[in-house]
Amino acid sequence: MPHSDQDALGVEASVRNSEKQYPVHDVEVESDPGGGLVENYISYLPTVYFGFTLQACWEAVGLSLQLNLLNGGPATLVYGGLLTSAGSIFIALSLAEMASADPAVGAQYRWSARFAPFSPRFWGLFQGWITVFAWMTSTAASLAYLAQSLLSVVVLWYPDYEVLPWQNALVMAAFCIPPLVANLWLKRIVVAMEWIGALGHGVFWVASIAVLSALGTRGSHAAVWANLTTGVSGWDQPGVAFGIGILPLAFPTTGFDGVIHMSKEVKDAKRNVPAAIILSVLLNCFMMFSWLVVAAYYLGDVDSLAEAPLGVALVGLYMNATKSKPATTFLVMCHAFILYVSLANIFASVARLTWAFAENKGLPFSRHIVHVSNRFKQPLRALFLVVTVCVILCIISIGSTAAFNAMISLPLIGLYISYGIPIVFLLTLRLRNRVPKLGPFSLGSFGTPVNALAVGYILYVLSFAALPTVLPVSSENMNYAGPLVLAVMLAAGADWFVSGRRRFELPETAPTSE
Repeated sequence: MPHSDQDALGVEASVRNSEKQYPVHDVEVESDPGGGLVENYISYLPTVYFGFTLQACWEAVGLSLQLNLLNGGPATLVYGGLLTSAGSIFIALSLAEMASADPAVGAQYRWSARFAPFSPRFWGLFQGWITVFAWMTSTAASLAYLAQSLLSVVVLWYPDYEVLPWQNALVMAAFCIPPLVANLWLKRIVVAMEWIGALGHGVFWVASIAVLSALGTRGSHAAVWANLTTGVSGWDQPGVAFGIGILPLAFPTTGFDGVIHMSKEVKDAKRNVPAAIILSVLLNCFMMFSWLVVAAYYLGDVDSLAEAPLGVALVGLYMNATKSKPATTFLVMCHAFILYVSLANIFASVARLTWAFAENKGLPFSRHIVHVSNRFKQPLRALFLVVTVCVILCIISIGSTAAFNAMISLPLIGLYISYGIPIVFLLTLRLRNRVPKLGPFSLGSFGTPVNALAVGYILYVLSFAALPTVLPVSSENMNYAGPLVLAVMLAAGADWFVSGRRRFELPETAPTSE
């Protein structure tokens, strides 16, 4: 036999052995009969609806409008909207390409292990800790947005009412109940809820823009495009004020990986999941930017926005335009409704992410978390773990507002790090001409510049994410997100050396060598 033929047979045998050790499972193959996520009931359009409503970009940026006005002002809204939209699209394209190759529930931690240049098991465990913790705190952040919207409307109608910390915490905790019920007993109406949420997401956007344009007082072009506010928060440097001011825009445009965590229940996931990621991000970014431009033109009396109930500038924005409490209440509740539909999606997504990481024994007590209910066809214990963590964060907010603010600031840093690690690894492989086999969606020759731009944008956002939003710094306004992210990283590293290196199982699509 010729020497070249022997080499070819040797390579083929090596590939077969590798596939036996680390098989790449199709997500539509049922799990073991002892319990698993076995139902592929989500088709293409509901997958798009899921991602479309999960982000809820324009609704979320409206409820955090006061943070943009504090740092940067109107120029932050318009130019920041452009920057965060472009950056998010580059990240989404990079993740969509990876999802097409491996549409896995674990997503980032599986990809980090798969593309890591060395020690894939370490990077898988490290990434999993960051991603799970970031998504759990992201769920708590959604609860905070909802509580803020509801209580601000209460104060609008009853100006003398003082919202106490325990009341805010109780409202947040109460918001956990309906999404939990929907995930347990109303799963078969999920598709209908996604359709209703997607419809409302678009209809309310049109209604909001129409009301502001028709009834609001229009500002000048200079007031919008040439008005970079500095000094209000204590930050006098324009570049820093702008960088901090875009953070409330950068956070709502994250979360596009949420639909990936539902991959086991999506039909033809290698095609539908990447398509849903890209389409939902493009639509959300377009809607967010156009709404921000309109809002910037119709801010009205900026001083009245600062005096809005609970400081929620959105309430002041609609009051300036409509001069009506009922109309303002309705419009603010439109934002809250879509965020609430999004919350049910987030609970489902984070529960499956937690379950997937536990399945690879990435968490302490994983064998207790990984159980899947045969009755509900859900990772029931993972779902209750997410709810429990959220309730604990709500309790923290009673004793320390600063501590809670840090916990809900963490998702921005955590999610961007979780996106950055696998993108950097894939970019490194591209630069070394070692691009792995990809799926139906591939960036091709555009892969290198798109990945590089995504990494550049991530680094830019992270350079401001740990800074305090207000100067001078005190214990009440200190941004603890940076130290908390570092603590999570240290915990992940400690877990690796204590027991993780023996406990954690390499995801099935990861390379076999360290």
